Formats: sequence, C-alpha cells, structure tokens
Amino acid sequence: MRVDKVSQGTVIKDENPASGHLRELWTALGGASRFLDACGFGGSGDLISAFRVTDLATAAIGAAGIAAAELLQASTGSLPAVHVDRRMASLWFGTSLRPLGWTMPPQWDPIAGNYRARDRWIRLHTNAPHHRQAALSVLDCAADAKSVAHAVSRWEAHALEDAVVARGGCAAVMYSRREWAEHPQGQAVASEPLLHVHTERRVATREWQPSRERPLRGIRVLDLTRILAGPVATRFLAGLGAEVLRIDPYGWEEPGTVPEVVLGKRCARLNLKDAADLDTLRQLLRGADIVVHGYRSDALARLGLDAAERRGLNPALIDVSLDAYGWSGAWRCRRGFDSLIQMSTGIAEAGMRAMRSDEPVSLPVQAIDHATGYLMAAAALRGLTKRMTQGAGTEFRASLARTAAVLQVRPERMSEVLEIAADTPRDRAGDVEQTSWGPAARLLPPLAIEGAPLAWRYPARALGEYEPEWLSSNEEL
Repeated sequence: MRVDKVSQGTVIKDENPASGHLRELWTALGGASRFLDACGFGGSGDLISAFRVTDLATAAIGAAGIAAAELLQASTGSLPAVHVDRRMASLWFGTSLRPLGWTMPPQWDPIAGNYRARDRWIRLHTNAPHHRQAALSVLDCAADAKSVAHAVSRWEAHALEDAVVARGGCAAVMYSRREWAEHPQGQAVASEPLLHVHTERRVATREWQPSRERPLRGIRVLDLTRILAGPVATRFLAGLGAEVLRIDPYGWEEPGTVPEVVLGKRCARLNLKDAADLDTLRQLLRGADIVVHGYRSDALARLGLDAAERRGLNPALIDVSLDAYGWSGAWRCRRGFDSLIQMSTGIAEAGMRAMRSDEPVSLPVQAIDHATGYLMAAAALRGLTKRMTQGAGTEFRASLARTAAVLQVRPERMSEVLEIAADTPRDRAGDVEQTSWGPAARLLPPLAIEGAPLAWRYPARALGEYEPEWLSSNEEL
C-alpha cells in the first residue's frame, strides 16, 4: 500500500516547545545541529493533557525524519526538507488504522487498570495471559474487576507490587514526580543519558547505498519486539523501504495492537527454546543490517545472544534495544509498559492533580511508547549513516523511563488549549488496506520527507503468516 501525501499546514520556524524537544532528542542521538533547520512544523491543536504530549509527538517524528534526511544527504550530497504535521502526529500516537466494517479487539484486558490499595493507587497490567495469571494468583480472587478491586483494597500497595513482580507479573505503585526523583530507581534513571550510544572501533562495512525515493531499500531489519515502542520503530523503518521481519514465539498474540503496528512487515514464528529454531535466529542475525529488540534487558543474554555475541555474529550490525525501567539500578530487568511507567514516574499523579480527579489520570495516548519508538528508529538510521560514512557498527539503548523524563508539564490552563480535531475521511489514504482482519483505511502519514514519501509494501497481516527467512535479492522491496 502506498501512502504519499501528508496533511498540510503553515511551517513554523521559531523555537516552540516542539522545537525544544526536537533539539533535545537530536542531541541525544549525536546529530549535528545544522540538520535541525531541515525540519519544519505545521498543523495546529494539542492533545488534552497536563503534559505537552503533542509537542513530544511532533518532535519524536521529526527526529526520525531528520535522521532519514541525513542518511540521504550522506549518499546524494543533497539534504531533503522534512515536514511534520502536529495534528497528524497526535493522531498517529493514538492509532492510525480505521477498520471498515469490523471492530478492533479491545486494547486492555478486563482486569487491567488502576486500583486503590489500602494506602495508595496501584496499576495492574494483565494483557498477557501469564501476567494476568500472576496477578490473580497473588490476589487469590475471581477474574473480574470488582473482585480484583476488593482484593487489592486489602493490600498495602508496595507489598502488592512486590508480590506481583515476584510472580513474574506487572504492577506499578503510583508515585508523585518528587517521590520518583527520590526513589533509588528514579535516581538511577536520572543518571543515564536519554540514549546510550556505543560505536565499534573495528571496521565493519557492507556494500549498500540508499535509494533516493526508498531510502532503506535493500536494508534488512530483524524485529524482536512487542508492545509498543519497538513495533512503532520498525513500522517506520518499513515505511522507508526496509525489509522488516518480525519474530514471535508460537502462541503469542497482541490482538489489540497487532493490526496497528505490523504494517509493512512480514511476521514469522520461532520457538527459541528449540535448538534448531535458535540456530535459525542466529542465521537471521548474520544476515540483518539492523536488529531492534524490546525484550527485557537480560532475555537475549539468557539465550546466549548478548550484545557481544550479536556483534560477533555480525560486526556490521546496527543494534537497537529497549528496556522499560532503565539500564542501571535494581529495576533494570523489571517488566514494564508505558502505562506502568506513567504510574511510577509521577505522570499519572501529576495528571490527577491537574485534572482535579480523585483517581490517576494517564496520558491521552501511550506517548512514551510512541516517542521512544521514533527515537529508536532515528537511532537505527543514524547507525546506517555511521556505517556508510565511518565503516562502523553501532549499539543504541533506550528506555521508557528515561523518555518519560522528557515530557514537560503544560504551564497554561486546560481551558486555553485548542484540542486536536478528530480525523475525517480527508485525513485517510485513498487505498483500502486489506488486513488479515478485514479492510481498513490508514491515516495519511504525519511526516513528509522531500522526494521520499513514506510507503508500506505489505498491509497489516496476522502474526506468523510468513516463514522466518530473508527475501532473496530478486524479491527485495
């Protein structure tokens, strides 16, 4: 499916909040400041939130666009203009898919959500069956929200969080921003850079040059990611022409998000506990240009595929990884998702106070996930530029908790905020996307790169519909 238009608006050149976010993200990526002038912003409106969510969305997408423009300049000598529409960026940070005649599965499990414990609020994340079972086994109650609420009310919040995490589940106590700043893990995250960057010293080149219209044609991306930041990153890379192969275990499903994030990808399955399938993964790593992985930080290491091993298999690899709660501190390997990070880092508590609510108030979209995803995509693109110009492989590491610190509290009153308008048929691509679940419309992209429009070869298809293999050269995108 080809999507080559973008909503138009007046280009803004002053240092608005989105420009400030963009500068912060681009600096974290190690990019030269001269490239910032290539990016203009248009559109109007804001997502209603205590935080500047739309500014972060606009900046994160802009950073990925600038990284693509830098890659093209390194190859062609000409820097294409980049334009981000803030309204469309806000919409894509929610969902870009509009089903035609069918309904997306619910995003949340019936018992996932915020609950009042004896002393404070706590959030349970139960979308995955084993996470749901972990929470229910601790609470020893029926699998309905009313029963869970009653069971949670008998617990101290921290004790319940510890018990659920110990069972392999996912939970987060609500802290204020001040409490998080004083928490040992909050201090560990605050000491980290927004993006860890390590460039290999040894020479590691591959014969490849970007295509002007499809910058990543001929690039292979191994996608080892799940909800939601990693899949957003690889979806963007697919939109620039990369061959993206996503690997999932047998039986794994993400019904509420897969139709949204597998656009442009081929999805296969492997059982990494099986020696033959693990060897297949090793072969895929050898043939990849980029690997993006969002498992817990120790997951690949336990399979014998830590960063050093991946580099040994493929010295030219651009290695991009994600962890929820940072890369240092006692919570480094803790399971985490956007909604939990919002509770831990004080975002939900700040929203509650700003909205004068008696319960936690989350962001209007999963902005931490999406922003981190575009940051990871930008990192992968910068890695390609470094490999092409310096002959070096690069490793990047991001975390949701560190991205959360980029969000700025809105200083003005909510009544002064112009709300983002709902999308209309004019905001949608003309082609109907034939997904595995039924026909759908896809929103126009929020980003325009001069001469290199975002376009996706494959519609959204169910997990496991393809074989775990790279395309042959005559099948390349």
